[in-house]
Amino acid sequence: MEYVTVAGEAWLASASEYPRSMRALWEARPWASSVLPCGRAFDVISMPSLFGRRVLDELWSSGPGCGPVAAFRGRTLLFVQPGAAPRLRTLLAWEEWARDVPPLLCHGKGDAVTVPPVQRMLDAPDSPGLGAGRWIVAPDSREPWLPGAAVVLWACVRAARGETGASAPALPQGAAEEPAGVLHPAPSA
Repeated sequence: MEYVTVAGEAWLASASEYPRSMRALWEARPWASSVLPCGRAFDVISMPSLFGRRVLDELWSSGPGCGPVAAFRGRTLLFVQPGAAPRLRTLLAWEEWARDVPPLLCHGKGDAVTVPPVQRMLDAPDSPGLGAGRWIVAPDSREPWLPGAAVVLWACVRAARGETGASAPALPQGAAEEPAGVLHPAPSA
């Protein structure tokens, strides 16, 4: 789905300090990209596009799935639980797996990201890296399920090592059972 639903738009706007102003902007210019702060409704993990595709494949084939995901200027933007970005950054620095995972940009509180338009123009470029970006998985609810740092780390390690089956690290206990639409507090670093 490449269009943001009304409920998804409300969730995105909730990241802003002025949600009603964001909604008014999108009503006037639905085909414009927007800059939203991280840390309130979501954090964002930005990864190289090809690696991002492998991470998404892992999340969907072997894991719990994912929430909203965007493509912007050759990067995959994975929307994660608030607080997950600094936690993932800490886990990658601490764990031995960091050498297998390409450098990730972890955007959390105090950072802002450019998000694709809530609607896509009919003649918008489809080429990667061009235009205003696009939604791979568009927001479709007021409370989308967002993965935490442990689930993202697990998917990144599996994607980086190309592991599948019994030789791959197991999904963190309880991660796959998280009900859809529930945001969980991130563990402290």
